[in-house]
Amino acid sequence: MAVASLINACDVGEVCLLDNATTAAAMVAQDVAWAFTESRYSKGDLILLLSITYAAVKKAFQAYAVRAGAKILEVEILLPVHSDAEVMASFQEAFQKARNRGKTIRLAVLDHVTSMPSVVLPIVELVKLCREEGVETVFVDGAHAIGNVEINVQEIDADYYTSNLHKWFFAPTAACFLHCKAEHLDRLHHPVISHNYGKGLIQECAWVGTKDYSPLLAVTAAFDFIVEFVGGVEVLRNHNHKAVVEMGEMLASAWGTECGTTSDLCSAMMMVALPSKLNIQSHEDGLRLRDKLRTHFFVEVPIYFQEKENPLAQRRSTASGTSVLRSRAYVRISFQIYNKPDDYYKLRDAVKLLANKEGGATL
Repeated sequence: MAVASLINACDVGEVCLLDNATTAAAMVAQDVAWAFTESRYSKGDLILLLSITYAAVKKAFQAYAVRAGAKILEVEILLPVHSDAEVMASFQEAFQKARNRGKTIRLAVLDHVTSMPSVVLPIVELVKLCREEGVETVFVDGAHAIGNVEINVQEIDADYYTSNLHKWFFAPTAACFLHCKAEHLDRLHHPVISHNYGKGLIQECAWVGTKDYSPLLAVTAAFDFIVEFVGGVEVLRNHNHKAVVEMGEMLASAWGTECGTTSDLCSAMMMVALPSKLNIQSHEDGLRLRDKLRTHFFVEVPIYFQEKENPLAQRRSTASGTSVLRSRAYVRISFQIYNKPDDYYKLRDAVKLLANKEGGATL
């Protein structure tokens, strides 16, 4: 009931608790596979994903949907992202590609808050665009969303919406919710078949054999904790967002780089470009830097290497008459209520030291 109220669900019966968003993705992907088997879909119909869709979710649709006959259509998202309009344009380009190929997009898999790189997408507008383009079903992966950004499933209007309760909501690992529109409840099934098969999705998710249910039972305690000790979910979100923007802008200024998104396109996570002096030219270079920061400076931070330069960023620089030496490597910083500015100053100083070292380009 606490989760249903928080996400503005029409009915608590549309919300089920399960272990994680990957399981929710598998449920939807499995249903897509059955749609091909039952001839509701035709071989070659499209599933729309982001280029930066979380790898486990992408693989779920490859394992079920592609094997059954679907083709994947990717929407490319490249940093830096400066506006919702840029995101919408990328989707419109993908829809045009589908039209040019005479293909039908059966399912759109959208992220609310992408994981790596992290960007808050205009989810209400994207779902609306999908509806206008005739997409039959929309699944929103909001794994990082609850406790991090506002969720109103009625306003979003996706067929399925899932979010992990153990990321930003203080529930133990692993806990998650899936909101499923009422008309799909009878058709969707837990991917692990157990005694409650056929009794409805809520019952199927409520009992899957000998798994540990204690994280799910602790969800209401996590909600009570946020209310009592933080002042509520909105207070938590606003505090963390304001703090991460301040720390992200501080790092970008100190390193002479830029943030990967504007402040309104980040949540409690923000991408910050690393100095080009570090000479990170591959994902492997990023892993080596991450290991060095952990081992020698006791700083843990994810590092993202973007294979391509964003052509929009190049055009912006040309139009403004500025020449920006851009790195395609970013750190993803996060801010939770227990973090302090000193945590980010340590990262700032460690990166500056490594970038300014003689021969520091060799990681």
